[in-house]
Amino acid sequence: MDQNNPNFGMQPVAPVMTVGNWVVTFLVMLIPVVNIVMLIVWAAGSSGNPNRKTWAITILIFWAILIVIWIAWLLLFGGTMLGMMSALT
Repeated sequence: MDQNNPNFGMQPVAPVMTVGNWVVTFLVMLIPVVNIVMLIVWAAGSSGNPNRKTWAITILIFWAILIVIWIAWLLLFGGTMLGMMSALT
């Protein structure tokens, strides 16, 4: 380890994703089912761009949060509607 090296102790810089890379990424995200598979591949892969990996993990976290909110909403309002319908009969 050479402490005289100006890059000593610094993290390696991730390669910048070009606009073309992002366009391809978003085009892949438009394809149903493939988008979920690719998000998992990008999030779990170690050889891809770290920026895309972080983005994929973030998207999966947001999807998980939205699914939990959707299920809670469905249970809350579904139960309310069933209760109202049973009160009418």
